[in-house]
Amino acid sequence: MMTRSRIFPLAVFVLFAVSGCTRPNDPASQLSAENAPKRIASVDVVKVTVRPVEITAGSSGEANLRLTIQSGYHVNANPPTFPYLIPTELAITPGSAVSAGGVSYPQPINAKFAFSEKPLAVYEGDFEIRATLNAGKAAKPGQHTLSATLRVQACDDQVCYPPGTRELEIPVTIK
Repeated sequence: MMTRSRIFPLAVFVLFAVSGCTRPNDPASQLSAENAPKRIASVDVVKVTVRPVEITAGSSGEANLRLTIQSGYHVNANPPTFPYLIPTELAITPGSAVSAGGVSYPQPINAKFAFSEKPLAVYEGDFEIRATLNAGKAAKPGQHTLSATLRVQACDDQVCYPPGTRELEIPVTIK
């Protein structure tokens, strides 16, 4: 025979277990997938293709990075229209045999968006970023890899998403 001291904790446990398994009857309190805010990662909107580079020791060559921005999005140009906007930016870490020179960005397009009174300089679709690479005279022939980072901030026609950084490798062959 169960006593009251054992029935009460058991009843409370059953009550909590059942209430945890049920949903509220108020539909307004439930978020559906279509009402949930979009969670966009800027780096997921940008596809990067890095072409291998061949350089003769003591000379320079050009690294070409092809970027494809997903349809419906854009990234800020470099330089951006306003100083507070985050530009698309490539940074290359020098290696023991190869160093990076200047980086050149393509001509942006000027696009008008609802959130800005002035058209913004942006990149959309496909474009290339180029960087000059310099191989030292004493660079040993063979395969080398330079590390690089690409910083982007993706935006759509309504909002900009948190910026992100993509880690890249640039394959370099020294002849």
